[in-house]
Amino acid sequence: MSAKKSAEHSAASVMPPPYPGEYPKIVVPPPGPKSKAWNVRDKAVVSQNLTPDYELVTERASGMVVEDLDGNRYLDFAAGISTVSTGHCHPAVVKAVQEQAERMLHICYTDFHYPAYIELCEMLAELAPMSGKKRVFLSNSGAEAVETSIKLARIRTGRSKIIAFYGAFHGRTLGTVTLTASKPVQRLSCGPLLPDVFHTHYSYCYRCPVNRKPDSCDVQCLELLTDSMFHHTVPPQEVAAVLVEPIQGEGGFIPPHAEFLPRLQALCREHGILLIADEVQCGMGRTGKLFASEHYGIDPDIFILAKGIASGMPISAVIARDEVMKWNNGSHGSTFGGNPLSCQAALATLRLLRGGLIENAGKVGAGLLKKLRGLMERHPLLGDVRGLGLMIGLEIVRNRDTRAPAPAERERIVRRAFERGLLTLPCGKSTIRLSPPLVCTDSDADKAVSILDEVLTEIEAAG
Repeated sequence: MSAKKSAEHSAASVMPPPYPGEYPKIVVPPPGPKSKAWNVRDKAVVSQNLTPDYELVTERASGMVVEDLDGNRYLDFAAGISTVSTGHCHPAVVKAVQEQAERMLHICYTDFHYPAYIELCEMLAELAPMSGKKRVFLSNSGAEAVETSIKLARIRTGRSKIIAFYGAFHGRTLGTVTLTASKPVQRLSCGPLLPDVFHTHYSYCYRCPVNRKPDSCDVQCLELLTDSMFHHTVPPQEVAAVLVEPIQGEGGFIPPHAEFLPRLQALCREHGILLIADEVQCGMGRTGKLFASEHYGIDPDIFILAKGIASGMPISAVIARDEVMKWNNGSHGSTFGGNPLSCQAALATLRLLRGGLIENAGKVGAGLLKKLRGLMERHPLLGDVRGLGLMIGLEIVRNRDTRAPAPAERERIVRRAFERGLLTLPCGKSTIRLSPPLVCTDSDADKAVSILDEVLTEIEAAG
């Protein structure tokens, strides 16, 4: 069998059964009456900060399809914020969870061991693109894993300072929101926050922080760290770690300049600083490689994983070099971290990803990116189309020459796409993120492009 046919066979073998019906399909203008009724109940009892981008109330989901209470079917290009990597309710993941649930629901790994936890740690250690021996710690969420990594970095280096990036999202717990620099509202009235955390500029080439053009760029944005921060305010010998998203997520789905991460790694090595790669959103096959860091050839000291690792079940992982993953006895643990059901879901997910879904994400994503860039020829609202694999950002602008952000227009596009049956999410100042499950097909991509084309035409005509 040729390599091409082998890849096609492999991808087909991990695809869920085709959805039995037409999608997207809107039978009642959303939100329908049943959804509205539940939204009323939500407003009466649920914490008021949990406000959705649009009033979708889901009933069931399968593969690429989400169905609401009123029978509307949506094409899902949000995937639970890049979480449902193998599609909704993939039969292999559901089976793994069901079989584990019949044997044991929970027993705390801090006190007693069980095979699924060890098997998952073995697999992650084997797969992580990190030199040397590795160790793994499992927890419940991306935020908890970030907290773990920062705590570990301070313990191992004996240093206190942490550097993160503007636009970054690392969580909203009191500790992680200090590292997050996405929206001011996320830290409003929360202070005092974690001490000794500093931010510098990410490699956001469309909005270059040092006003370079692509033909004159030599990653001068890193000089804001070396020539400004290190020379004026933050002694590098006091920095424990630099925390970076290999592709920035909430900040705008931003792949950095090709040399940004390798040079950042070299800078960390020079000063004995740990490099932490937060792959919570960009990892687990989404970019066409299992780890997004692989696109840039870096060798981090710590990886952080969550979201797509278990197809929607709550689990996260911190992978570190053996010499880094050394705790003071009793200094860290987690009651629910690495729950048996979540471990089995993660093992099933990793088998599916390696069985063909990573390749599928790369192939379908490349075609989707090309089709979306084709829309730029007739849609001036599209200032930039960027991404890797099935992690694609559409930056909406009022004027391509000035690149003025258009957040109001972005919100209208997201809303109208929802009303036509396409689920997307906003990010950054005025970007739409497209992050479908990795079971997305070329046909699904064509449907999404068609809806976006129609919506952009409508909104541009309305002015």
